[in-house]
Formats: sequence, C-alpha cells, structure tokens
Amino acid sequence: MSRIEVTIDRVVLKGIDPAERNAFADGLRSELSRMLGDPASRAAWRGSRRTPVLRVGKMALEPGHAGARRLGRSVARAIGRGIKP
Repeated sequence: MSRIEVTIDRVVLKGIDPAERNAFADGLRSELSRMLGDPASRAAWRGSRRTPVLRVGKMALEPGHAGARRLGRSVARAIGRGIKP
C-alpha cells in the first residue's frame, strides 16, 4: 500500500469562533482520511506535488460545533478537488 502525506501549514478562517476550531480540524482530518482511503481518490492523488496556496472561496458556516465540523469536511473536499492533476 502506498503512503500519502498531506501537510497543511496554515488554514485562515474568517468568521469561525475560536472555540470551534477543534471541531473544524476534526471534520477536516476525518474527511481527508476518508477521501485518501478510497482507492479511486488515492490513484488521482498519486505523484508528488506542492500547492503553495489553495483558495477554496466562500463557504457557508452553520453555528455550533456541528457546523464547524461540516465546514471542515467541506474544506477537505475542496482541497481534494483543488490538488488533483
């Protein structure tokens, strides 16, 4: 099995409550793991590449921890779409 390493140095979020950042990070981490666990997604991500900046645009933020977690998952999916060759 191949290994994929994703390094995210910084995520800039405007409008999210600092108390909800862990919920956001959990959603981001879990969705990236799910995407990378899928064989079709893994094949699309094959090969080394660097994306210095990836702007995903505006996304809706629902209130609370659940909303922050959903936002994290949405950002992970946008990352997946943004770095495919």
